[in-house]
This record gives sequence, C-alpha cells and structure tokens, in this order.
Amino acid sequence: LVSPESSVSVSAHNAVVGLAKAPGSTGLWEKFSFGLDSSSALQERLFVSEENVDGFLGTAFCPSPCSQSALESQPLIEVLDVTEDRIQIRVE
Repeated sequence: LVSPESSVSVSAHNAVVGLAKAPGSTGLWEKFSFGLDSSSALQERLFVSEENVDGFLGTAFCPSPCSQSALESQPLIEVLDVTEDRIQIRVE
C-alpha cells in the first residue's frame, strides 16, 4: 500500500477507505479483511471478479464435492460489467 494516496472519508452513516497499491505491486486484489481492530476476528470479503463469481456460484450450484459429470454441466458464468450500483453477469 502507498500511504499518501490512501484515504479515509467518514460521514454520519458511511465510511469509505481508499487504498492505493505500491508501484511494484501488480495484479488484481482478490479479497480484503476488516474489523474493529487487528486483535479481533476479521471478516473477509471478496472483490467482484469473474473468478470469485465463478467460485461463489459454483458452490451455490454444487455445495458438496461434485462428480466430473456434474462439474461439466455447470453453467458458464461471465462478468460483463461492474459499476458501483450493479453487476452484470451472463450465464450460459
């Protein structure tokens, strides 16, 4: 993380934390953890990505270990668009 570019904005009903990657850091962030402080149990959240959506929906369609034929019949899931207000996903 780069601390001068990171920011915090707090209002009466909302808080936003903006994080900036260090120049040498590459790739997408997959998840983040948050909580009241580092000594408490942190909650984990995934960023919206095609891989994370595939994984989430894969466990929803087949929560226990699936057979090979069940895996082959899984729908193809593609993340088309992600905005602050919505996510558009195509399932084949």
